[in-house]
Amino acid sequence: AVVFNIEKAKACIFGTWYGGENKKGIFSLMNYWLPMNGDFPMHCSANVGANGDSALFFGLSGTGKTTLSADPHRALIGDDEHGWDDDGIFNFEGGCYAKTINLTEKTEPDIYHAIKTDALLENVKLNEVDGNLVPDYFDVSKTENGRVSYPIFHIPGYHKPQMAGHPNNIIFLSCDAFGVLPPVAKLSSEQAMYHFISGYTAKVAGTERGITEPTPNFSPCFGAAFLTLHPTRYADLLHEKLEKHGSTAYLVNSGWSGGPYGVGERMSIKTTRACIDNILDGTIEDAPMTIDPVFGFEVPTELPGVDSHLLEPKNTWDDHDAYDAARTKLASMYIENFEKYSDKGSADYTQYGPKI
Repeated sequence: AVVFNIEKAKACIFGTWYGGENKKGIFSLMNYWLPMNGDFPMHCSANVGANGDSALFFGLSGTGKTTLSADPHRALIGDDEHGWDDDGIFNFEGGCYAKTINLTEKTEPDIYHAIKTDALLENVKLNEVDGNLVPDYFDVSKTENGRVSYPIFHIPGYHKPQMAGHPNNIIFLSCDAFGVLPPVAKLSSEQAMYHFISGYTAKVAGTERGITEPTPNFSPCFGAAFLTLHPTRYADLLHEKLEKHGSTAYLVNSGWSGGPYGVGERMSIKTTRACIDNILDGTIEDAPMTIDPVFGFEVPTELPGVDSHLLEPKNTWDDHDAYDAARTKLASMYIENFEKYSDKGSADYTQYGPKI
């Protein structure tokens, strides 16, 4: 249990060995306080390029938020909790809290090398090797939710100011267990509100107890557990920022392609990284686009470094009729989930969702 006394600015945590309750508890309070001043609290990671172009990455655990924001060509501002005010974006934490399940130097070198003096491993099995204790990131007998906390300066080229100007690009990461969503799609500002409120992804192994395979999940604002106000309050803040500062939003699927979980394959980090690179360097703005007939967003048909076959998810399925059925099923889930937000907040974004 986690109990807050907002007036006294205190939180009490009971009955858990998950250190994340500390940071997430305080983050929940920030979600209450910041909107009172017109500032936007965000469950996202952030980085900045050499030219000062910043980007935000929204997504739940398992979508690649930490991995994709740790970019060797960009400076990391932070990997989980940020705010957006009249001057730009800023980090809350001064460090990172990353999952360690199946961690290797090859797959996630920045995180792997961040584990050194001043880092803290949590719920990770240690094996004795030649008199030394060595972490075993593949042993999940204790829990699949092993973690490491480390200060931001453990990441090479981190952004020392821990703040930047208004973001050029906003990326919504979804781990689509149905294999329906394209690797990347461009959203209008209204579609961005719809997908931000929906917060679709999948719960995957390592994020919650008892989850052994992806399960569809709608988490408003990509952080339902931390919201202390109605989701539309945060959507209004995001819409205000998008309109005022001209940021562009994209939906990136780090989940499955070629079929649902159990049939298709998980999108490779290389492919997802290439999609992100095309967004951040502006190349995607010149890419030829097609309109998805159900979801209505723009989907590029060609992108440097991305197999064109993957960009149209229907092409990756052996059975095209099965894909159409899966897309209709996912669209209906979006529609049903969004009914609770109809006629709430300052605008109704229902019309900007999928149509079947």
